Amino acid sequence: MTMPSAAPWFYRALLTLIVPLALLRLWWRGRKQPGYRQHIAERFGFIKIPPGGPIIWLHAVSVGETRAAEPLVHALLENYPAHRVLLTHMTPTGRATSTALYQDPRVLIGYVPYDLTGAVDRFLARAQPRMGLLMETEIWPNLILRARAQQVPMLLINARMSARSGRRYARFDRLIRPVLSALTAVGAQTPEDAERLSALGAKSVSVTGNLKFDVRIDAALQTLGNTWRREIMTQETPRPIWLAASTRDGEEALIIAAHRALCALLPDQHPLLVLVPRHPQRFNDIANLVTREGLTLTRRNEALPDGETDVWLGDSMGEMVAYYSLADVAVIGGTLLPFGGQNLIEAAACGTPLIIGPHTYNFSAAASAAEQTGAALRLAEPSPETLAAALHALILNPTQHQAAKVAAARFVSAATGATDKLLALIARYGRP
Repeated sequence: MTMPSAAPWFYRALLTLIVPLALLRLWWRGRKQPGYRQHIAERFGFIKIPPGGPIIWLHAVSVGETRAAEPLVHALLENYPAHRVLLTHMTPTGRATSTALYQDPRVLIGYVPYDLTGAVDRFLARAQPRMGLLMETEIWPNLILRARAQQVPMLLINARMSARSGRRYARFDRLIRPVLSALTAVGAQTPEDAERLSALGAKSVSVTGNLKFDVRIDAALQTLGNTWRREIMTQETPRPIWLAASTRDGEEALIIAAHRALCALLPDQHPLLVLVPRHPQRFNDIANLVTREGLTLTRRNEALPDGETDVWLGDSMGEMVAYYSLADVAVIGGTLLPFGGQNLIEAAACGTPLIIGPHTYNFSAAASAAEQTGAALRLAEPSPETLAAALHALILNPTQHQAAKVAAARFVSAATGATDKLLALIARYGRP
């Protein structure tokens, strides 16, 4: 079968019709996040690449993928010192995360183009990457097919494909199969991911593990979290601190109700809830929700919580390691309601005992492993009462709490090594 050089006409026509709506959406979201209104030209391939060494291009859509890619970026810079790494993103939060993580001038940052043939060709002509690395499930037909037509090796790395996503992609087999077949190689997180990707048409698929287990924990952020903890604990009688991390729309109401229930179980200890919504545009809405519920709120960007604070709102970016280091227990957002979950590996790497809900299909292998090792406690049916009871048990039982901390360290150390496996895959199939 002849490999197509671009996506089918109906896909390209549909995308052309959708792009004006996408621009309107960017402008609308820019009301709360100005970053959506910046660098618009890059989304059409007009990326500015300063003169310098050859480029390895790595695409990480948003914050989670960007943080997961960090050990690989450092490894690429170390192993290919004459090269530069171009990091592209879809969201301003992803771009801001890269800006905060890397001060090395060899790291370039931009937006990936929309999947329009002209925009993709323009991007490839300007960047001239030696190879492209797409993180996780970034499967863009024109991007992959045009790169293949221009002899740019494209690897899907840290790839995951849930059973649910696999069924959804299978409905578009005619479109997806040629695209996945055009990939030079795939490094999948688990054997199950590899099997699903192969069934959809991917070639040269191997299991390389999950980069998120190789995460580098920022020692400065850990120190910041420990400093916060000391200052909070010296204000009055030591109080339990629990974190709701990367929460999604609708979960905060359940979490606030659980906090009330926990306070009723521990009336003399005045637990502190550290609440960190996943999306910064929701910070003000969540602040209003907390105050409407009659709880005393302090915002991270205003002050440390004092003895009267019920909820400390984490309205900052890039400080999740500090929040994990502060907390006695962390509840992973996106798992209490059907959002598929968030990355729990960074929390475990900080040694924080975890509580997760039933909805972990985006990170099913990692969540199952964390549960099996004892690093995470799963709530089959999250409710304010069951969540408060789980928090109460971990807070009041030092033996159980310490066992969970030890299990978290064991859970992370047992699954490291994805970076080295991906470097071997890149050396074999790429041409850096």
